[in-house]
Formats: sequence, structure tokens, C-alpha cells
Amino acid sequence: MPDAAALAAACADSVANTATASATGTDAGTGTGTGTGTGTVAAAAAAAAAAATSAAAVQIFLAFDFGTRRIGVASGNTLLKQGQGRGTLRVAPGSQAHFAEVAKLIAEWLPAALVVGVPFHPDGAEHDNTARARRFARQLHGRFRLPVHEVDERYSTTEAVASGAHDADSASAAIILTQFLNPLPDTDTDTDTATATATATAAHAAA
Repeated sequence: MPDAAALAAACADSVANTATASATGTDAGTGTGTGTGTGTVAAAAAAAAAAATSAAAVQIFLAFDFGTRRIGVASGNTLLKQGQGRGTLRVAPGSQAHFAEVAKLIAEWLPAALVVGVPFHPDGAEHDNTARARRFARQLHGRFRLPVHEVDERYSTTEAVASGAHDADSASAAIILTQFLNPLPDTDTDTDTATATATATAAHAAA
């Protein structure tokens, strides 16, 4: 399971299990106890629902640093907002085999959308690779029917090389994805709110 999904699911399970234990009166150490009433059971259900909602709010993205010979790949999510390099795809001249590798990544990570870095000259002018990257973005959308977001990546490779990254292409994709994720609303705030609401509901029902 992808990292964000596992983290969110663990959060949901934790809140749900705690609320259920409270609802049944089960002692965590002995596993014994008696029910405390339908009100607390309802609170447990509310807590589980709130946790599930917060888990579902986490979205995963895959990003690509397109090149005619190599395509860097990164994954990230709206909870951590940090791109993580996932290796580099090799592109053979005239071959479409790299799209099969993209398909495997999509099946593994189940992203909500894809992100493609689009290069420009330092002054913002377009060049040949600008058009190539945009064509790659259109191909991704056409093949996989997922939303595809374009990100200005004119300095990402320079930053990746300067950082001493072993795989500059993958590191560049991570930088592109982090740049995309940073402006998005904070999922962790939503998670905290949902958890606090569930806890307050359980406490009120128990009272």
C-alpha cells in the first residue's frame, strides 16, 4: 500500500479501535468489560466515520521530470507535502515501452492525478523540450484518463544537481512535486479536526 494511504489508514484504524473499545467497555489490558450503552456505541461509530473521512482526504500524486532519454519519477501526498524520488524510467528512441512502466506505477500508487514538469528558458521563453514535455503530459492524460498538472520546472534539475543527488532526474521530479504540493490545502489540519470532533462526540455520549 502507498505510504500516504498506509499512514491515513493506520490513523483511521487507531481512532476507530479506541472508540470501539470505549463503546464496549473493554479494558485494553485484560480484554474484558461490559457494554456502556447505545449512546457510546453511536459515539464509536461517529469516531470511526470521522477517521475514515480524514483518511480519504489524503491524496497521492505521481510526478515526472520528462526527458527524451530519461524520465525521473517521484511520489508524494497532501499529508506530508514532500516529493520522494522513485527512480528513473529509460526512454528508447521510437519506443513506447516507458508507458508500460508508468502504468505499473499508477497501479501501485493509485494517484489522484499526475504532475509533469515543463521546462522553460530562464526568461520564461519556451523551447523544444517545452513542447515535448507538454506532449508527454497530453499522452499521459489520453492513456490513463487521470488529471495531469503542469509545473514550471526551469530550475529543478539545477537544484537537484546542486544538492548532490545520486539520481538527478528522480530528485528533480521530487522537487517538481513538492513545488506542486506546497500550495495545496493542509490535509493534516483536516485530520486533526476530524479526530478532535470524533473524540468530543465520544466523550459527550459517554457522559
